[in-house]
Amino acid sequence: MNRYTLAVLVRNQFGVLNRLTSMLRRRQFNISSLAVSETESPEFSRATFSFDGEEDGKQQLINQLYKLPDVFSIKELSRENSISCELMLIKMQNDPDTRNDIQSAADAFKAETIDYTRESITLRLFGTGEKLDEFISLMRDFTILEICRTGTASLEKGGGVLRQNLNL
Repeated sequence: MNRYTLAVLVRNQFGVLNRLTSMLRRRQFNISSLAVSETESPEFSRATFSFDGEEDGKQQLINQLYKLPDVFSIKELSRENSISCELMLIKMQNDPDTRNDIQSAADAFKAETIDYTRESITLRLFGTGEKLDEFISLMRDFTILEICRTGTASLEKGGGVLRQNLNL
């Protein structure tokens, strides 16, 4: 099974996200990451999905998504042709016995301390999904109180833009 990322340019209106996610559900794809926001034009939203599946199923999904009236453009993004990033906030228990180890790991991963109390330390970390997964794995040796992650934000490298492929 492969991991795929699709950027989908859609009409910015009520119900469109539900139609997109319903299409993935009907095709039995589990969404591992989802990021949606308005684009440079308030007329459009950009949805970036990451999911696991097979090549033929992915291609069928793309063909079906193009049949939705609110879908204007779809681009498959890969490590080779795109730049990707996630954001994570992670709240750790502030224990005097582990505080220095947590801070050393945070420094090694370039995580920023954004909240510090007697009870907890909250860190902010940017990077690839793999980097965030590695940090979580390391932090499991300590007491994780809470984690919040965004979906993957991805843009195509170079001059290409999603709006170049408008399906009007």
